Amino acid sequence: MTVHFIGAGPGAADLITVRGRDLIGRCPVCLYAGSIVSPELLQYCPPNALIIDTAPLSLDEIEAEYVKAADAGHDVARLHSGDLSVWSAVAEQIRRLERLGIDYTLTPGVPSFAAAAAALGRELTIPAVAQSLVLTRVSGRASPMPNDETLSKFGATGSTLAIHLAIHALAQVVEELTPLYGVDCPVAIVAKASWSDERIIRGTLGDIEAKLAQNPIERTAIIFVGPSLAADDFRESSLYDPAYQRRFRDRR
Repeated sequence: MTVHFIGAGPGAADLITVRGRDLIGRCPVCLYAGSIVSPELLQYCPPNALIIDTAPLSLDEIEAEYVKAADAGHDVARLHSGDLSVWSAVAEQIRRLERLGIDYTLTPGVPSFAAAAAALGRELTIPAVAQSLVLTRVSGRASPMPNDETLSKFGATGSTLAIHLAIHALAQVVEELTPLYGVDCPVAIVAKASWSDERIIRGTLGDIEAKLAQNPIERTAIIFVGPSLAADDFRESSLYDPAYQRRFRDRR
C-alpha cells in the first residue's frame, strides 16, 4: 500500500500532470483538500472510489484515514493544490507515514505562481531587468515567518516577488515595499488562476490598495511586485542572437 502525494495544479482539471491523473485513476481512495482543490479533478477517480474531503479534518484524522487504507491494502491518492514543494503541508504527513512504516511517493504539479504568470501573459524574468523570482509570504495564524525572511529583505534585492497567502495583508505589502520599489512599481494580483472565476487586478504600489477595495478578493490570490511586470523596452536575450555561439549552434 502506498500514499501518493499529488500536486493537483492550480485549479483547472486539465492542468494536472499526466502522471498525477493516472495515479488518481488507479487509487481506490482519494483524499483531497476541498477548500482549495477543484472538485473537477475528482472526475479522474475510479468508479466507487472512497473520496474524502480533508478540509474539515485534523492531521490526526487524516493520519487515521491513511491507517485505515493501509489496513485494507488500498493505495491512496492525496491531492494538494499547486505543487508539493511549497506550502503544501506534506512534510508533517510524510513524517507520520515514515513513523508508521507506510510507503509514499511525491508527484509534482503545476505551481500556482506559474499559472498566475500565464494568466498575466508575462514572463517573470526579463533580460537586464529581473532575473530572480522570490516566492514568499507573510506571517499568518497557521505559520509564522522566520525572523530573517521579511518582505523588506527580499525587496532590497529588486527581484520580482510572488507573495502568496497575503491578500489580507496588502497594506503591509505596500508599506514595506514602496520605499524599495517606488510608488510607480507595477503590481498584479491574480486570484484563482486557471479557475473559471479567475480574476486579475493590475496597478502600482501607489494605487493597488484602492483598486482592490473596489473589487475585493479574500483568498486564493498571489500578489506580484516588480518592474518585470510591465517591462517592454528591454534588450533581447542573447540566447537567440544570430551571432551568439553556443553548444548547439555552429556559427563558424
